[in-house]
Amino acid sequence: MDLFAIAIIGFFVGLTGGMFGIGGSVILIPALTEFRGPNQHLYQATAMIMNFFVSVPAVFQHWRARAIDAATIARLVPLSIVFVAIGVALSESQLFAGPGEAYLRGLFGIFLFACGLAEIYRAYRPRNLADETNSPQIEKTDPPTLTWPLIAAIAAPTGFISGLLGIGGGILGVPLQRRFLRMPLTIAIANSTALVAATAVFGAIIKNYAYYSEHGSASEPIRLAAILAPTAIAGSLIGSRLTHRVPLKLLRNLFVVLLLVAAIRLMHGAFQSANAN
Repeated sequence: MDLFAIAIIGFFVGLTGGMFGIGGSVILIPALTEFRGPNQHLYQATAMIMNFFVSVPAVFQHWRARAIDAATIARLVPLSIVFVAIGVALSESQLFAGPGEAYLRGLFGIFLFACGLAEIYRAYRPRNLADETNSPQIEKTDPPTLTWPLIAAIAAPTGFISGLLGIGGGILGVPLQRRFLRMPLTIAIANSTALVAATAVFGAIIKNYAYYSEHGSASEPIRLAAILAPTAIAGSLIGSRLTHRVPLKLLRNLFVVLLLVAAIRLMHGAFQSANAN
């Protein structure tokens, strides 16, 4: 695969990951599938490494903007890590081994399609003040106490999807924080980015160990991540700054288009592979 194409993919992975607090894997995995052909387990192992490189620079920018709620993150991280491990274990089960890789790819496509529809719904529903601004200084309206049921409602699905599909988890973490904790958008994005950074190392280790156990080599995802990382870091720094500086409506619309196109391509390819098998 052309190194320039990989560098471009890395930049857009970082840009979208830093901008939306999602880790960037929702762009990375479909893009690699498009350019290199299907290999879901390799791309997920690579994506989990990249989640760290994309999220850490963005965390720095969000921290400078005073948008991270550290107390909330500290409560969410432990349970998120547990469910990351559960998700990885399921992704490595016999259900998704060998020809079953197509089912994992199709599941990823279905998930992206559902996320795209959810973003469309959020774009056109009635908005409040927190929806209409990018300022992280807006006070949360009567924030609920962060009880264990609320922690589980956010951390469990975020961690599980992250481990199962290799994504950062922020694509769920942002709307779940807004739904259950009534977080302003930029604070939810900043928190989600910090949560991805805190769980990325753990997820990358167990997924890459599983890939090594299955294929006898851990070098391929590491090599691919090393090529992607420099431009991804640059994109993440730019994207996380844009979160606090520009209106998000146009960017969100573009993101939805990317989600839906990637979802359709992945589901179509997975359906073809499943039929061939």
